Amino acid sequence: QVELVESGGGSVQAGGSLRLMCTDSRSRACMAWFRQAPGKEREGVATIDWNDGTTYGEGVQGRFTISRDYRKKTLYLYMDALTPEDSAVYYCAARLSNVCTISSEFEAWGQGTQVTVSS
Repeated sequence: QVELVESGGGSVQAGGSLRLMCTDSRSRACMAWFRQAPGKEREGVATIDWNDGTTYGEGVQGRFTISRDYRKKTLYLYMDALTPEDSAVYYCAARLSNVCTISSEFEAWGQGTQVTVSS
């Protein structure tokens, strides 16, 4: 059963913007975005807890914004000033606990959405 479904990926030129969405079948306290580029380890991009507290990974602070709509059980990632280094498969993740950091263990994952930034 797929619990998290991402959408909004695509191709954009450097300097452009994209918005990713993730719909959760449940209401969970902590949600996050991760990404993985070819040949690289998965890295945390951003987290948001039940109190709208946020954290961001290195290199995206000031360019990416994570937010959520509790009623719609939807998570967003607004990405601005994109560079080719942001190209990756982006994954949505969620956990019931409100302990919410990039290093937390997430029990639900989406299937990923591709983001490609061309120079």
